[in-house]
Amino acid sequence: MRRIYSLLAGMLLVMSQFAYAQQKTITGKVTDAKDGSDLPGVTVQVKGTAVGTATGINGTYTVTLPKGANTLVFSFIGYASQEITVTNQSTVNISMSTGNKDLSEVVVVGYGTQTKRDITGSVAKVSSHEIENFPAPSFESAIQGKAAGVVIESGSGKVGQGLKVRIRGTSSISASSQPLYVIDGLPIQTASQSDVNNEITNPVADLNPNDIESIEVLKDASATAIYGARGANGVVLVTTKKGRAGQKTVLSLDMNTSWGKPTKKRHFLNAKQYVDLIEEAAVNDGKIDFANGDTGYDTEADAIADYKSYYEGLLDNYALGTDWSKQAVDVNWEDQLYRKVAHGNQVNLSASGGNEKTRFFASGFYNDQDAVVIVNRFKRYGGRLNLEHSATDKLSLGLNLSITRSELNRVSDDNSYSTPGQIVAQIPISPLIDPETGKLNKRTLYANGLVDAALNSDVQTTFRSLGNAYASYNFLPWLSFRSEFGADIMSFYQEGFVGKDATDGGGIGKGQNFSTQAVSFNTNNYFTISPVLGGKHKLTATLGMSYLQNDTKSNSIQAEGYPSDAVKNLSGATNVTFGSSTNDRYDFLSYFLRANYSFNDKYLLGASVRTDGSSRFGPNNRWGTFPAVSAGWVISQEDFLKSQQTLSFLKLRASYGFTGNAEIGEYQYLSLYNISNYPGLPGFVPSQLANPDLHWEKTKQFDVGLEFGLFKGRLSGEVDYYDKKTSDLLLAVNIPSTTGYSFITQNLGKLSNKGVELTLNSINFDGPFRWTTSFNIAYNKNRITDIQGQIIEAGQQRAVEGEAIGAFFLQKYLGVDPATGDALYEDKDGKPTTSYNQAVRKVVGNSNPDFTGGFNNTFSYKGFDLSAFFTFVQGNEIYNRAGVYQSASFGGSLDNQTTEVLARWQKPGDITNVPRVSLSYPTGQRASSRWIYDGSYIRLKTVTLGYNIPKSVMAALKISSARVYVSGYNLWTKADYISDPEVSTAPLGGTSETSQNIVGGTDFYTIPQARQILVGLNVKF
Repeated sequence: MRRIYSLLAGMLLVMSQFAYAQQKTITGKVTDAKDGSDLPGVTVQVKGTAVGTATGINGTYTVTLPKGANTLVFSFIGYASQEITVTNQSTVNISMSTGNKDLSEVVVVGYGTQTKRDITGSVAKVSSHEIENFPAPSFESAIQGKAAGVVIESGSGKVGQGLKVRIRGTSSISASSQPLYVIDGLPIQTASQSDVNNEITNPVADLNPNDIESIEVLKDASATAIYGARGANGVVLVTTKKGRAGQKTVLSLDMNTSWGKPTKKRHFLNAKQYVDLIEEAAVNDGKIDFANGDTGYDTEADAIADYKSYYEGLLDNYALGTDWSKQAVDVNWEDQLYRKVAHGNQVNLSASGGNEKTRFFASGFYNDQDAVVIVNRFKRYGGRLNLEHSATDKLSLGLNLSITRSELNRVSDDNSYSTPGQIVAQIPISPLIDPETGKLNKRTLYANGLVDAALNSDVQTTFRSLGNAYASYNFLPWLSFRSEFGADIMSFYQEGFVGKDATDGGGIGKGQNFSTQAVSFNTNNYFTISPVLGGKHKLTATLGMSYLQNDTKSNSIQAEGYPSDAVKNLSGATNVTFGSSTNDRYDFLSYFLRANYSFNDKYLLGASVRTDGSSRFGPNNRWGTFPAVSAGWVISQEDFLKSQQTLSFLKLRASYGFTGNAEIGEYQYLSLYNISNYPGLPGFVPSQLANPDLHWEKTKQFDVGLEFGLFKGRLSGEVDYYDKKTSDLLLAVNIPSTTGYSFITQNLGKLSNKGVELTLNSINFDGPFRWTTSFNIAYNKNRITDIQGQIIEAGQQRAVEGEAIGAFFLQKYLGVDPATGDALYEDKDGKPTTSYNQAVRKVVGNSNPDFTGGFNNTFSYKGFDLSAFFTFVQGNEIYNRAGVYQSASFGGSLDNQTTEVLARWQKPGDITNVPRVSLSYPTGQRASSRWIYDGSYIRLKTVTLGYNIPKSVMAALKISSARVYVSGYNLWTKADYISDPEVSTAPLGGTSETSQNIVGGTDFYTIPQARQILVGLNVKF
């Protein structure tokens, strides 16, 4: 492979013998095709070079063509780009239009750009206006539903938490399935650095969405193979905003404020409903006990009276002296879980501009967002500076630099008793305030999460710097070289404190500090070759290398024994109970080549190959090669279609290639030992078996797509079919525990993802009143085809051959026996049984959706604009793991119940799915398919109404433009689920990649998403 690269580099010298014409100066004017008005600020670029300019205030320009160059590229936001071949003329005037701009739109790909028309791979693009001023704390939430085949699980309404992003399905079981993120050419760190005892957090949230110019999602092998061993899960390319040549300095100020509440509460019983059901449980249990015989009761009435007396005594314990029989206290504990209003504030200030020599974009931002749940809050602020400077007509220099600081106030994860989410279990007759102490009631059924919220703290602070400096040199009009050096420096500090009187405080108080410094360096160096072949031939090639080094150092300290809750620093503790430190490094060294060829602008070919070496594998398997090929046919350019008027564009494309996955962490191929810290007896304990043969996970993908445009671009779209197969899975393989180990990482197993994606865009009306529509839908089928009999479980979900990853494996619930009110289950023979122990576990659901997508309509008329965006998910199931406590008709505990139990069985002959209520003889309360719900939903994700202040008013105020707007988020949801359907509780035990891949669609007291109203103002000077 290296010899091939050397040979190709040498061929560049041979190609330099092409003859070129002398330099010439071109002048001209650019106008709007619609009304003939001048277009200032249009970029005029000499194709294949760094030479360019921008039109002035009257739309005119002057540019000098270097030797051998003969093509000008005109581009302007919102208009269709144009390429003009210059022959003998010295004046080139053009008119630009907005029609069919999608085909000439510039799309960022790995280590370069292409026009949408020439791309032979599957790439989805989301532009800046679709993600700006979004109140979510991370830009991924803003692209949810806007790119076909990209599924984003927000998890809950907490802010700052990690998101689960899947591009064309889950591609691994034990390695990460998250995509690779690349910002301005720099691969960034996305692994959570949080305390492993809580939910994962989201480092990508450090990026300010308002700084983003565009997001490209690379989906098929043709698009992702240029990233080789890191491309199997898809690649998300983020390009930040730049200044433009010939643009006067523009100052932009964006301000908005928001108000939020939960989208959907579960609704629990009030005091009367709760007491009535306790009384009914006493009646049911008394009858059952008497029917058992030999219980000491003379009559059934005696048995019922005894149970009533006992249960009422329990209520007395928690009523704290109040008259519960008259509902003297009726506390809605669910309301205590949420803020009255979750406020948010954003401010963004930017400046951009430039001339032929220097272009710049500078910005600063502040974002403060409350979650709907108490305590949880995310604040961040920072700035960005992007510079480009043309030192000569051959040399360009640039810098992209952002610095951010974020502060996340966390609550305990959903699986912890101290989380506020579980206060819904408190019974409504328990007072909020203890009448004896006048403070928050601690004599509740369970530990009062409000007390923990008041006494505990968990603050995560992150300082991050992302920088990328580059230089580009044009040796010849057809040959340029670009060198980039970037750094991603993240300093993370988390300080937690548990008060002495808190649930987990033990009367002594506990503290923890956790800190991490993660530093990633990356350099890319590559040639871009665009020889002028003449005639109908076009060729562009990229040849280069990349090196990435990451160093991560972490420290954790725990201490206890505080004199007072007023002292929270570790220095105030009397006893340090735990300390640890880690130091990890990994490296990637890569060589890559890509070539794109077109003939007569209708026959397209593409090929790429990347060779990667990684320190994550042993010397025998350190290198891997990942090739891809693609082809396209612009059918609409053929003579037999040129004359027809309906079809304006038609392109067939196909690709096939290989990518890899190495995201398993460090040192998995080595034999490892842990330190044994017995006092005075230090030593080593074996912790991991070696596997010197460990190597890359491999994903091969076939994609075929059809792109089309109808009625002069008024209707356009694309449809893709893909078949994505992963083999040699990096799997945590179970081994007998008698070996002293629980698993070993091996290359074992296969899984597949197959699917179809459809995207449609239409211009319904075009004129003073403009109406556009976009729609996308994607279908994906995931299947584990071979893991050699392994069964890997995480909670109630598992990975097993023949099923989709994350299948729910539980006893099947068959409803309620109408005669007795007992729950029925399916036994091994498929027959109903009231014995839970005779029921067999089986696959009863799947957390993966069949269909996902989005639907957007945008209207504009005389300064007003209105957009409404819907997202939808269909075919997935949700498992309410908390149902065994909160919807189990008491099920042996006093937990307050959801209003679902009001549909309970009460007398023989009742037909219902909810068993009788009971405390002493519960039924139906065990884990089963009873708690699985249809997770399908459609949601009005975003609706925005804006108004642009008239130019006459702006002129009087001496500002360029002003727009006021009001937006709503998650305003309406249609779903059958009892709470918010956009839910995914963190896995029990937590943070391993296996758990993250398998667990999904599980709800355990999970906080619902926020419904928000936002009011904003955008002013440009």
